[in-house]
Amino acid sequence: MVRVVSLIGIVAALMAGPASAQQPADPRLAAATQSFSALPEAERKAIQSDLIWTGHLNSAATGNFGPLSFRAVNGFKAGRGEPDGQLTPAERQELARLARTARDAAGFAVIADQPTGVRIGIPQKLLPKREATPAGGSRWQSGDGKITLDVSAGPATEPLQAIFERAIAVNPNVQRKVTYKLLQPTFFVVAGETPTGKFFRRQALGPAGLRGFSVGYDKSVAATFDKVVTAIADSFEPFPSGAAPAPAPTPAAPGAPAVAAVPAPPATERFGVGLVIGKELVLTARAAVDPCKGLKVGSRPAKLRLQDQASGLALLDVPGLASSAVPGLREAAPTAKEAVVLLAYDGTAAARAAVALPGEVMSDAVLAPLQPGGAGSPIFDRQGRLAGLVTANPSDKALIAGVAPQRNHAIAGVAQLKAMLEKADARPAAAAAASGELSTGAIAEAAGKSVVPVACGL
Repeated sequence: MVRVVSLIGIVAALMAGPASAQQPADPRLAAATQSFSALPEAERKAIQSDLIWTGHLNSAATGNFGPLSFRAVNGFKAGRGEPDGQLTPAERQELARLARTARDAAGFAVIADQPTGVRIGIPQKLLPKREATPAGGSRWQSGDGKITLDVSAGPATEPLQAIFERAIAVNPNVQRKVTYKLLQPTFFVVAGETPTGKFFRRQALGPAGLRGFSVGYDKSVAATFDKVVTAIADSFEPFPSGAAPAPAPTPAAPGAPAVAAVPAPPATERFGVGLVIGKELVLTARAAVDPCKGLKVGSRPAKLRLQDQASGLALLDVPGLASSAVPGLREAAPTAKEAVVLLAYDGTAAARAAVALPGEVMSDAVLAPLQPGGAGSPIFDRQGRLAGLVTANPSDKALIAGVAPQRNHAIAGVAQLKAMLEKADARPAAAAAASGELSTGAIAEAAGKSVVPVACGL
């Protein structure tokens, strides 16, 4: 069973300021990561789920350990032990006890909602009022009306992007601020706040149509309900298959024999993105292709022709790849805070999908919700001109509930792109600015055929 999780509504708290493109290495984090990765997957997820319920982790129980989980463990350990990101058997027992108490107090249970077909966790003691919505969905509400959770389902009568655009549209008559937005080919996420409340919405597209949920709650209950929103988002399955997840096993008591560690299998591929700049020639990021035992662009074998350490760029020869017009290159570098569009691919091996993401230029970096596997993603300004290329591979440790938040990613700028293209004898024409700003869809339509997935065998 594959479970897609949504971004939590409290992501804004994690985005109070732009993150640095590179963080100093912490030996305690490295040791904690190694120790956590050696645990069985069920226990890794159980620890993270418990940290959600104690209010220390604003993320999903993915089983992956990174800075968010490290800080969450240390937050729980405050006053109990050393801030090393690792739980002793006694601390693990106490964490499980406190989480179980919080879950029981909320009456949290994952249910199959018959009217919509989704699987979702419901805090039944906090939301005891249940009724059908006029659209045929389900609604749960608190007794005082301060919290409302709606689950919906229906046919896909219009493109997902059109629904997303309405969800983020500014209404001058409504004081509503969107603090996070993300559109992917099969789902979107929108989160934000009003003067008195907070809201989160996720809508998913599948063979059965559209399914989603939304939750709105008063700021007066946010201190206690934020963690419940995280748990709801973590549990949500719009198109479930197989049996419901089994409850997390209770950890062994202190002094009990340790469970045999099952190391996670090593990765066999690393992913990236490339831009076709001529016949059998692709421009990408050095971080995506070095070192590699084998390279592929799409389904075609590729070979590294040239890499430049200073700019972080690389050129690939791809025999049989059709020629493509070099996208028009912007003459001047984008200005700070300028809105841009990134064309990328997601980071999953089985079915990598092309995506168009909003971004914002930040000096020598771009602020965007780029998933792992995004190294090499080209950047276009709102007139459709090539304006840069992402040179760093986004870390999977930064994911929040399985979705990438807005983070800074290092880029190669206009001057570096021009120099690399000249080395490849691919001389782009200076692109004229459009008469007005182009939509994300228009930019993706114009340049999308030149953007290709890259796979590196490790």
